[in-house]
Amino acid sequence: MRFVILGAGAVGGTIGGRLADTGHEVVLLARGAHAQAIASHGLRLAMPDRVISVRVPVAERVDELDFRDGDVLVLTTKTHQTTQLLDELPRRDLPVVCAQNGVANERMAVRRFTAVYGVVVMLPAAFLEPGHVDAQGAPYSGLLDVGRYPHGSDDTATAVAAALARSGFVSNAVQDVMRWKYAKLLRNLGNAIQALCGVDMSDSDLEQVQELDALARAEAEACYRAAGIDWASDEEWTSHRGMQVQWTPVEGRDRAGGSTWQSLVRGSGLEVDYLNGEIVLLGRLHGVDTPVNRLLQVRAHDAARRGARPGEMRPFELLSALAR
Repeated sequence: MRFVILGAGAVGGTIGGRLADTGHEVVLLARGAHAQAIASHGLRLAMPDRVISVRVPVAERVDELDFRDGDVLVLTTKTHQTTQLLDELPRRDLPVVCAQNGVANERMAVRRFTAVYGVVVMLPAAFLEPGHVDAQGAPYSGLLDVGRYPHGSDDTATAVAAALARSGFVSNAVQDVMRWKYAKLLRNLGNAIQALCGVDMSDSDLEQVQELDALARAEAEACYRAAGIDWASDEEWTSHRGMQVQWTPVEGRDRAGGSTWQSLVRGSGLEVDYLNGEIVLLGRLHGVDTPVNRLLQVRAHDAARRGARPGEMRPFELLSALAR
């Protein structure tokens, strides 16, 4: 089994780097300066307890990859990049594993591929510099449960989970992966708030952020109920995952923000249409008003278009906009 990591950013770099470090065959797809840095010096993967340099093949374009029987394609791009990437892949008989946030990637993939798998991604990592990734989780680098889409499990899911478990992750093959991914989506609705308002704030700002997050989540749960979507409860989430992954400083660096925060810092596109926008979509389909998620979606895109930096907005401004 060879792992083809399609998108060697924070998540893909951590997964690919740790798999390669334990002897699994890995090839990376990266872009521009990041790909060039990996090709020249290897992928520098810094973890709380050690730093490794991962020397594996890297390609800048899909047509540079030599796909073969036995490959497992691991999608780790942002969701807004998924469709283009899937359309570039020449082998549609290979299994596709969606190690991505949101719940839309698997549906995109199953239109094109027979064997599609979802992964519940809980993985604190940062990619802000070409060739360098910080894997900030300890004692495990992340939680990556795997399941067949739309439900069930099979030998491939079991084999992928076993490889990840041998490589420093908590990973199990699960029967109901999308139920867990919908629960994870609830936890990603605050990504846009963090990108807009930053990570360093006063206690009063933090209280307002928590209020916004709770309002966004309440809208999402109302949409789930209207759509007949099941999701894992908070009690199940805590019981199932416990406290097995804790953010831990890497080389003394402060914690970076989450994936949307990092995208805004890098000036790359945001996947907010598939996080808060997923709730807006469900609301429109099932007659549930979603003003909070709609506001976060619009304001995050506006920030990206303006080239704004995280923290340029205060949470009270968002709450005031909702009150108008």
